[in-house]
Amino acid sequence: MVYSVSDLRLPCSPSVYSFNQSSFNASRRSSSFSLLLKKDLFSRKIFAQKSSYDSDSSPLTVASKKVLVPDDQGEGASSLTDELKSPSTISDDPQVIHDVESEEMEDDTEIEVEEQESVPKELSTPLNRKIITEKSEAKPRTIPPPGIGQIYEIDPSLLGFRQHLDYRYAQYKRMREEIDKYEGGLEVFSRGYEKLGFVRSEMGITYREWAPGAKSAALIGDFNNWNPNADIMNRNEFGVWEIFLPNNADGSPAIPHGSRVKIRMETPSGIKDSIPAWIKFSVQAPGEIPYNGIYYDPPEEEKYVFKHPRPKRPKSLRIYESHVGMSSPEPMINTYANFRDDVLPRIKRLGYNAVQIMAIQEHSYYASFGYHVTNFFAPSSRFGTPDDLKSLIDKAHELGILVLMDIVHSHASNNVLDGLNMFDGTDGHYFHMGSRGQHSVWDSRLFNYGSWEVLRYLLSNARWWLEEYKFDGYRFDGVTSMMYIHHGLQVGFTGNYNEYFGYATDVDAVVYLMLVNDMIHGLYPEAVTIGEDVSGMPTFCIPVQDGGVGFDYRLHMAIADKWIEILKKRDEDWKMGDIVHTLTNRRWMEKCVAYAESHDQALVGDKTIAFWLMDKDMYEFMALDRPSTALIDRGIALHKMIRLITMGLGGEGYLNFMGNEFGHPEWIDFPRGDQCLPNGVVITGNGYSYDKCRRRFDLGDADYLRYRGMQEFDQAMQHVEEKYGFMTSEHTYISRKDEKDRVIVFEKGNLVFVFNFHWNNSYFDYRVGCAKPGKYKIVLDSDDPLFGGFGRLDHNAEYFSFEGWYDDRPRSFMVYAPNRTAVVYALVEDEPKVVNDLELVEIPETVKPAAAEPVKESEPDEESEPLDS
Repeated sequence: MVYSVSDLRLPCSPSVYSFNQSSFNASRRSSSFSLLLKKDLFSRKIFAQKSSYDSDSSPLTVASKKVLVPDDQGEGASSLTDELKSPSTISDDPQVIHDVESEEMEDDTEIEVEEQESVPKELSTPLNRKIITEKSEAKPRTIPPPGIGQIYEIDPSLLGFRQHLDYRYAQYKRMREEIDKYEGGLEVFSRGYEKLGFVRSEMGITYREWAPGAKSAALIGDFNNWNPNADIMNRNEFGVWEIFLPNNADGSPAIPHGSRVKIRMETPSGIKDSIPAWIKFSVQAPGEIPYNGIYYDPPEEEKYVFKHPRPKRPKSLRIYESHVGMSSPEPMINTYANFRDDVLPRIKRLGYNAVQIMAIQEHSYYASFGYHVTNFFAPSSRFGTPDDLKSLIDKAHELGILVLMDIVHSHASNNVLDGLNMFDGTDGHYFHMGSRGQHSVWDSRLFNYGSWEVLRYLLSNARWWLEEYKFDGYRFDGVTSMMYIHHGLQVGFTGNYNEYFGYATDVDAVVYLMLVNDMIHGLYPEAVTIGEDVSGMPTFCIPVQDGGVGFDYRLHMAIADKWIEILKKRDEDWKMGDIVHTLTNRRWMEKCVAYAESHDQALVGDKTIAFWLMDKDMYEFMALDRPSTALIDRGIALHKMIRLITMGLGGEGYLNFMGNEFGHPEWIDFPRGDQCLPNGVVITGNGYSYDKCRRRFDLGDADYLRYRGMQEFDQAMQHVEEKYGFMTSEHTYISRKDEKDRVIVFEKGNLVFVFNFHWNNSYFDYRVGCAKPGKYKIVLDSDDPLFGGFGRLDHNAEYFSFEGWYDDRPRSFMVYAPNRTAVVYALVEDEPKVVNDLELVEIPETVKPAAAEPVKESEPDEESEPLDS
């Protein structure tokens, strides 16, 4: 999430009520649209032309008639208007909107289409589902029923808030029961995309839309020359509009693939053309401001077919946070294909095992960084087609890399032309009405998580990306804003449980988070969910079955803030205990993803760690053929130390934003024009420049620049973690936080980490405690010349432990600790053993910057202290 800087959110999406055409990012239209101009992609004449309809045309006159479609046998006609009934709120009587006999099959499972008299054939096949008549055994996926909840055994401190937590869990169980009763279960309920939006069958195309505020509706587009009287829709008593378009006489679909489509509605606010809420693709044409929904249903031979299975979820999660559009070294909008071919191999080489991709859901305002979503089911068309995205994900899976999506369910764009805001002409359609439905800082709309159809929409959306695109999980954005009515604004969370369990908590939103985690983990046990929560909500990462919110990880946001706070101080004022406390201050049994900096710190108006450390010297003194400066030497040394100690102590996962691994010298500034805020303040734009909206990977790769050393260290750090798995080691003990020496020593498994933050003092024969006896060797040294260091340590040296308590450890060994260095020592467990006179068993190699099998973790030492808050 992009947070406010000096009480001002940058960048911020302009209101569609107040923007002018000259400042609406005109320079990006041609770039985003040109991605579609590929051979055999769409009908060129459809995309090249301007809209042939007028949004300000006269109101519709809707004929009162029933839509008739061929029945299952193709001999009669049956009405669809009674098939889709749904309530507008949870308190209403929910109706079934699914096929009661249908079951979701495992991925790549062939399904048999049977004749069902009670279900019209056009309802029996979801969009883009290939019909195969061959029988096969398939096991339907199920979501376990609610558990009994055991959070009080996990955290006895919660007993004092039992009334709130029991109520919350009761609301969750009630929702599960209601969904089971009226929708056939959460598994079926989360497949709303098979019934709403455009659904293709053998007989034709059905389009349904929930728009209870509309007085009339018609489907318009290229296929009917935008004639509002050609395809008028029928409404059922629950506000669901519907129309069936039978195939053409030659068997082709009534709406050609690639056609532009919209729904025209007569609303309380007047005539309105909206992009269908469930649209799967949306494009901005050259010279136009509004986006157009695209009916995306390519022929089978053109659809991308996944070739590689999802990788298994790793025990230690190392995430490379990325943005496809700004992933090119050139000032341009990059493509899914280029990211696949150029960036994914880089991520693999660096040693990350997961990529988190931002800005996937379509957003009409590029400078929103993807956080002002307009079309929730559509991948951003700026970067390519849906099939291009599938190809990217499949390539990542081939490389063994998990693909996580930065999903936005915390709010939506206030864009009325392209998004959900005022979709059916009413303020409270998908969102809360009035001020509660407006986020004052983000300038966006807030979902009503107590609405039945909002739950269907968001749960189906979370499932859609896993099903259709094979994403491996999510990083949920802005969860703090969701869980509290105050959205975390101007609230300083201290950890007092009263801050989490009271009237400020939005129980509907928390229940939604429980439902979505329940659904994801039930259908995809290997999927990963990470929640961006700055508040520290207790039970956040406890399974839903135990009464928790259900996330796998919490994003440990306090660490990055602490580093910025520390970097503003003199070296003499750094406190070792303060650093350790911030890194380890997390709840027992709740996993965290730690990071020193993410995209937030890289935005214009803020500073990356590298820039805090080296400032403008980065522009003049990073060439190896020029003398360094004291500022550069300090910056490179501390940059490496900060990252390693964050990975070592900060959590069970680690995240880095692309380019920060080598200390990217430039901030991120999206192309934008001048912007006038509601209070009259004008934010000066950058002339729609892409110069700062890219990543200079060439700097990290250049062997003549000092950036290369920082990148090499980051790579070595990832590979050491891959071998030893120290982030998830059960044995963790912090033995030294010396404020005088500025030294921190801790153990993770069979590794001993030694950090000397002193700006001047190096220590010979420095004694460090350890748990296990034996020989230790250096496996990572930030002072290695390869990493831009001074090479003050001998990597061939061996360090032998000796008995005797030191720093509360049963043993210790002596090291040389140069100033501003971080060194990792590994226990060499196996000495050579004579098998016979001719054969020896070799000693395992110490870690080098290359992937290897992880060493088995040690059992927790009886004297060790686990990390806890």
